[in-house]
Amino acid sequence: MSRIAYLASEYPAPSHTFIRREILALRQHGLTVLAFSVRPAKAGSEERVPAILESKQACVLNAARAALRWPVRAASTWALAQHHRVPGLRGWLWAQFHFIEALALARMLSSAGVDHLHSHFANSGATVGLLAAHFLQKPWSLTLHGISETDPPAGTLLPEKLRRARFVACASWFMQAQAMRLTAPNTWSKFKVVRCGVELQSVATQVNRRVNALEPLRFVTVGRLSPEKGQVGLLQAFKLLLSDGLDVHLTIVGDGPIRKTIEAEIRALGLSETVVLTGTLEEHQALGEIARGDIFVLPSLMEGLPVVLMEAMALARPVIAPAIAGIPELIRDGESGLLFKPGDWNQLKACMQCLANDPELCARIREQGRRRVEEEFEVGSAVEPLLALFGTSEKQIDSARP
Repeated sequence: MSRIAYLASEYPAPSHTFIRREILALRQHGLTVLAFSVRPAKAGSEERVPAILESKQACVLNAARAALRWPVRAASTWALAQHHRVPGLRGWLWAQFHFIEALALARMLSSAGVDHLHSHFANSGATVGLLAAHFLQKPWSLTLHGISETDPPAGTLLPEKLRRARFVACASWFMQAQAMRLTAPNTWSKFKVVRCGVELQSVATQVNRRVNALEPLRFVTVGRLSPEKGQVGLLQAFKLLLSDGLDVHLTIVGDGPIRKTIEAEIRALGLSETVVLTGTLEEHQALGEIARGDIFVLPSLMEGLPVVLMEAMALARPVIAPAIAGIPELIRDGESGLLFKPGDWNQLKACMQCLANDPELCARIREQGRRRVEEEFEVGSAVEPLLALFGTSEKQIDSARP
């Protein structure tokens, strides 16, 4: 049985709990999966996860030892690092960092007896993983999540990553299509749709907690406070709801670079009494906010296939989301949720008003949404394609051994 390493830029991270679920599900299926991180995690974890940059001095020392032991491989890896980088002086400088980190990681992976390295997200962490696998002459694979991975600077290097990967797991058919448009047809067979999943047993179905009709109806959204998440547009749609006389409340869970902008918008729209910003919450706390709400809203302008939508649906919450990227693969409009045109805040307001005024529709969507997650996005079954992919890689490893 081969030993598989998972690499993320930061693990564990509050927004990447789906990686933890995937690792645990693979382990439950009998695979040996070890987690590694580029940076030390800010969040606590029961499992100690080795980080490349836990000690920068140790990182450089480990890289030097690896280079001295395998100088030819180190030279080849350095050459690849100079090729696989973005143009310019900054790109050259980061290539040197990535080379050092990759050799340090290679030493860690070699000590752990790893046979296959898998990276989540096509970012600089994946670059480190690609270089480390090249140095070790081990197979490397990648999971693609969202359209941001096709944007510069990561997107500049994505076509080569796709070509070099043993296989590419795509979180949605949409992302598989993006991978296909960036590569030659003879590479398409390595792209497979592998859903991120939720743990239905730990995400208990809860009934609507409103005890009487006099309580304000609660909308909830969860996400990083950044321009692509569309929270400012949600505030504008929410203001329109209030102007129509609806008794509603909005909870925004998350933090990020535009928090001050959102706070200013709340004040400008006169929403200080009806909108709450919670800041960043732990996973169970964020799920608790969703469960205590009546309707979950995702106002994003750019997405992949958000796990938070799956979690809201697993919690039997009616959901509203934009019809972009992989979201229509999860939400069937009018059945398991409502979809609106991205950036059309009037249509978002209409969707919010529709659910606020139609309890029967909410009940149907809650039931169908939960069922939709059970069909395709429960983590135990969602990882099954990975079992086959890692199994194929294991056979190739065994056939290469003397």
